[in-house]
Amino acid sequence: MAVLSKIRQRSALMIGLIAFALFAFVIQDLIGKGTFSQSSKDVGSINGKDISFEDFRIKVSNVEKSGQGITSTAAANRVWEQEVSVALLTSEFDKLGLRVGEKHIIEVLKADQNIGQNPMFLNAAGMFDLAKFKEYFKANPAQAEYLKEREKDAELNAKYQIYSTLVKAANYTTKAEGKLKYEMEANKANFSYVGALFSSIKDSEVKVTDAEILEYMKKNEKRYKADESRSVEYVLIEDKPSKEDVADVKAKITSLLSGSVVYNQATGKNDTVAGFRTTANPVEFVNSNSDIPYDSSYVAKKDLPAVDAEQLYNLAPGAVYGPYVFGNYYCISKSLGKKLGVNAKASHILISYEGAQVPNQREKRTKEEAKVKAEEVLAQVNANPESFMMLAFQYSDDSSAQQGGDLGYFGPGQMVKPFSDFVFNNGIGKVGLVETQFGFHIIKVTDKQDGVRLATVAQKLEPSEVTSDKVFTQATKFEMDAAGNDFEKVAKSMKLTVTPAVSVKAMDENFGALGNQRAIVRWAFEADTKVGSVKRFEVANVGHVIATVKNIDDSGFAPIDQVRPFIETKLKNVKKAEMLKAKMAGSSLEAIAKATGGKVEQAVNVTLDNPVLNGGVGQEPRVVGSAFALAANKVSAPIEGNTGVYVVKTTSIVKAPAVKDVAPYVAKVKAQSAGDVNRVLPALKDIADIKDNRRQFNF
Repeated sequence: MAVLSKIRQRSALMIGLIAFALFAFVIQDLIGKGTFSQSSKDVGSINGKDISFEDFRIKVSNVEKSGQGITSTAAANRVWEQEVSVALLTSEFDKLGLRVGEKHIIEVLKADQNIGQNPMFLNAAGMFDLAKFKEYFKANPAQAEYLKEREKDAELNAKYQIYSTLVKAANYTTKAEGKLKYEMEANKANFSYVGALFSSIKDSEVKVTDAEILEYMKKNEKRYKADESRSVEYVLIEDKPSKEDVADVKAKITSLLSGSVVYNQATGKNDTVAGFRTTANPVEFVNSNSDIPYDSSYVAKKDLPAVDAEQLYNLAPGAVYGPYVFGNYYCISKSLGKKLGVNAKASHILISYEGAQVPNQREKRTKEEAKVKAEEVLAQVNANPESFMMLAFQYSDDSSAQQGGDLGYFGPGQMVKPFSDFVFNNGIGKVGLVETQFGFHIIKVTDKQDGVRLATVAQKLEPSEVTSDKVFTQATKFEMDAAGNDFEKVAKSMKLTVTPAVSVKAMDENFGALGNQRAIVRWAFEADTKVGSVKRFEVANVGHVIATVKNIDDSGFAPIDQVRPFIETKLKNVKKAEMLKAKMAGSSLEAIAKATGGKVEQAVNVTLDNPVLNGGVGQEPRVVGSAFALAANKVSAPIEGNTGVYVVKTTSIVKAPAVKDVAPYVAKVKAQSAGDVNRVLPALKDIADIKDNRRQFNF
């Protein structure tokens, strides 16, 4: 919910993308990172133009700094895609001789709200003032380089706008295409047919080999070409608490319930220390004994640990519950009392206006007009409270309108103050009008939740040093035994499970179910890593992964195990088609139907635009196209379709009357090709000579 996220006072970094995201600006600086293991100075090349590693490294570093936790590898992948796209498109701009002037560049810069809506660059009327913009940078020489880079970026964006317009304009639709579209929609074929479906032959009766799949990929190289990959199997030995570790934590936390006697060195006497049940200061007790500090929040029942929620919520003040397990912790909790209305649920209808901090306004209106409209809607709600949902659908400028204005549950302080004050100071069912910086809200309080405050001692369930040492010893032994031996046999002898092979590419980060494990992927592509190589990796908070390279695929095609589900069915159908064709003997449809065990079906008023056969067969364009091309009453040869093999006999072709104006059909064809401009960049990549050396560097 766009407005809700603002109402709840959550900020987010908004990055303005001008026309084309690939030209996102990266502020240059001199602080970089990363090392490289090869003597190469270039991270790659596009059509013979090298990409300097040093420049690439700096851009990656800058993306990391601005990417809110983005990893080095993800940043490198993002920058690489940007470099490739910019290089290919810039080459096209140069071939066409595209030029842009200052006015065009300024218009692109203004489209960025950080510039076009920046108060520093606005005049008294709230409009962008070019003189102020130039004066600012003139008075701040230190920002000159920033402006220079922004102008470069804006120039690229401006050229791309022109380029896109040229591509769209060149995609011309003729009257002949419109006429063909009309005829495909209006001409109708009537024919009889016999179909022998692929599903009539069991898949188990047809075998497809890996060699046949590879041959198919070679014939369709562009569709199935892929980067070099590695298949890596692994054994995971988890570093998790043993039964003894769990028992120790449970015993420790249970002992905290009752008092204990400790020796006081200062007095030379034994002192009795209060336990959790009897302590006069439960907050101090929690902070002294818990792995999670005390939280004074009141918690609604729905937010308590599901298994123990009923008992925890209904604890009498001062009563203790536990020990119980919650996630990776053993816990004991003491109730410090309940509070009414800690959470609230409300619905609202937002009526915004020009200048309010909210997008997606349904109509432009002034603040005064918005207030009048809000008062009108409020009157309608008061007259008929049940109409609130429909009125939200009809009038609200917030995306919550799709939920009838429902905002769900929230706590104090999660909404902006006027909104929050109204909801928490009024009872369920109360309706009112509140103004915030987002506009005017008609608010209805729909529910309240009570909450309980708990003092909870939580101690983490984690492996002891003894347990971790045993796990390390086991993992190290397996690594040593598996090196140079049968990985699966060694795993079986140690009662360990081998995880099915994970296919990875050189710049991948994710490694199957383990998620981001860049170190494993990087190792798999090192020069001295071969098929059968074994290495152990420590994975934080998980344990030890012992990996082995099962296969190296440098064929240039996608791994067979990945494409098999898509290609195998096609190849099986090719073989099934030959088997079915052999059965389709006879000079008439009736004879063919008898030979195949099928029957003669009728197709009435079928068009080329919607070539669907009845009986749940679905689209069969080859079959319908053949019927249109066939002479009347002539039986066709077997036709291999999408779902089976068909033989048809055309009864008649009904041609539609000629039309003088085909403009509506020209418009249809043009609309279907409107997105073709988005195919330009992928096409340029397909024919480009791109060399990617990133795997040689430490990303």
